[in-house]
Amino acid sequence: MKINVLRTDLAEAVGNVSRAVAVKAAIPALEGILIKAYGAKLSISGYNLEIGITTNIDATIQEQGEIVVSARIFSEIVRKLPEEVVCIETDERMITYITSGQADYQIVGMSSVEYPDLPVFEENESIELKGEILRDMIKSTVYAVSDNNSKPIYTGSLFDISQKTFKIVAIDGYRMAIRKEEVDSDADTQFVVPGKTEQEILKLINDEENVKISVGQRHIRFNIEEYSVISRLIEGNFLDYKSTIPKDKRTEAVVNTRALISAVDRMSLLNNEKMPSPVRCVFSGDEIRFSCVSSVGKANDRISAPIMGEDVEIGFNNRYMLDALRNIETDEVKICLNGSLSPMIITPVKGDSFVSLVVPMRLSNV
Repeated sequence: MKINVLRTDLAEAVGNVSRAVAVKAAIPALEGILIKAYGAKLSISGYNLEIGITTNIDATIQEQGEIVVSARIFSEIVRKLPEEVVCIETDERMITYITSGQADYQIVGMSSVEYPDLPVFEENESIELKGEILRDMIKSTVYAVSDNNSKPIYTGSLFDISQKTFKIVAIDGYRMAIRKEEVDSDADTQFVVPGKTEQEILKLINDEENVKISVGQRHIRFNIEEYSVISRLIEGNFLDYKSTIPKDKRTEAVVNTRALISAVDRMSLLNNEKMPSPVRCVFSGDEIRFSCVSSVGKANDRISAPIMGEDVEIGFNNRYMLDALRNIETDEVKICLNGSLSPMIITPVKGDSFVSLVVPMRLSNV
């Protein structure tokens, strides 16, 4: 293989693809990136048996071929090369020669035969939507994905597509986030995408370009411009999320989002991450009163907000409440409560494009 390629294009591609490379793997090739040079494109892939990222960049290919090189070493070399044009050449001993300006390197590669094939699957359903929409949907829900592997199904988000409506649902046992959009698709399917895959998608999405999502029996593929991200799906039964949303609403308040975030954030200053004390919220009259008592001290605050319905006193984990509020895109939110032991429901003042639930913490009598 012998090619010339622009350093900036190569560095960006290698940086993105390397995020799918295994740090330590039983198969040594998985700690590398696969480089293929055919036609007028250079294909670069990273794969860790859970998620694979592949991209194509323009290159002048003098001799076709393919090689696997250490992702860590290769990315560091490319990032620090002095000139814009990079020449990469390999020989029959799998030695890879990298030259740019007066700098040149020789690194040991591996045969591409040792690199596992990325999954190929039959497409059952597909949907295409604008990158900006998918980014906003993932961003406003992925915070609620569980990091507890004892229930693997909740380490991902449910993608629910039916009746021209696309919903993403994430739940970790303490909070739930739902985001929905109308889509021009006749697909009717549900599947669970790993949260780690969603995080990688967020880093690659271009707001202006469309993203195509192709779904198979056990895998999913996201086509984002020149990138293809393929991931396994999580198997199992996801919670019937619709039944968990309380139907009764005994207390309602319309609150300025920024003011609410600031008040809860101020209560957080005295809280302990390892043993969090609840933020006590009293909804009464025309205000919400906040207080927090911890081993460090006490804090009190209040904000104006018209309260409709019954007065209620309820406690919340400050971090869970802030996560929900910070991932909302509206200036005002509607908070609905059904007593002190039922989850807080956060929605837009109008419509239902998002729903966030936060499970309350029990309050002491202090």
